[in-house]
Amino acid sequence: MTDVNERNVNYYLTTPTVESVPLSKLAGFKVFLKLENLQPPGSFKIRGISYFCKKAVNERGCKRLVCASGGNAGMAAAYAAQQLKTPCTIVLPESTPEFIAHKLRDYGAEVIVKGMVFDHANQYALELAKQPGCEYVHPFDLPDVWEGHESVIYECESQLKPVKPDVVITSVGGGGLLNGILQGMRSISWDDIPVVAMETIGADCFNKSIEADELVTLPDITSVAKCLGALTVSTRTFDNYKIQKPPVLSVVVPDRDAVNACLKFADDHRYLVEPACGATLAAIYSNIIQRLQEEGKLGTVSNALVIVCGGSSVTLELLEKWKKDFNL
Repeated sequence: MTDVNERNVNYYLTTPTVESVPLSKLAGFKVFLKLENLQPPGSFKIRGISYFCKKAVNERGCKRLVCASGGNAGMAAAYAAQQLKTPCTIVLPESTPEFIAHKLRDYGAEVIVKGMVFDHANQYALELAKQPGCEYVHPFDLPDVWEGHESVIYECESQLKPVKPDVVITSVGGGGLLNGILQGMRSISWDDIPVVAMETIGADCFNKSIEADELVTLPDITSVAKCLGALTVSTRTFDNYKIQKPPVLSVVVPDRDAVNACLKFADDHRYLVEPACGATLAAIYSNIIQRLQEEGKLGTVSNALVIVCGGSSVTLELLEKWKKDFNL
């Protein structure tokens, strides 16, 4: 039986929210960074996924956790399973770098490679999870995962006081983080603050759905931001967009801008983040906020909150390759 104290343990860190002098100077307004890249498995994913895993093991008696992932969700599930002393199977799409599979095994997870993209790996994981005692950990489309991600906003509110941001900037892949951010913002009466949701061309299922006014499934992920690589955004994310409380602005940037942001961020703050996070940072480095203001979509900004989601799928070698590929 699980100890009461163990039930109350969080497997994620309370990460710092810091003002960035280089980005503030560039933008012309204060830019605050929520450094989720400092989480033990490398990204924000540990918040929602550990929350779900903890409930599965401690409340529902789960004996094995099964997750399909392009990297970060798998890392979070494997880390949470290790902390919970519970076996874990991670199904990776073929697009996942081999070093991620090695990291997952270091956390004690069984790793299976199946399919070209997340959705293919996901179907296989769903079949595995039908076995007795298993629970399926969806990387982004679960209410417990969204609820766990809300904590990032609660921390930001506490850390920024008395400052209240004029805009929140994040990336969106399948929509788990965005759902948690929006739910958290509604809970603390930040629902008047616009959220800029960033994607890259070729991993832009959210933006394509907004344009079509219905859920759109991409034929494939062609962006280097593979961890934004869901073919279809969650229904809840699309519904949240329609509610517009908080208001959500969808922006798509080319891979070149996302990679450029990764490189500049490494120079400015000495952190490596992957292009999925670079898409978020491109809102500042590529002057997206100013463009939205010029288009009349965004009002005065004195303080911006940037969710630095992080990411495990990046190395110096990869950054150098991308730099060369995009002539940066």
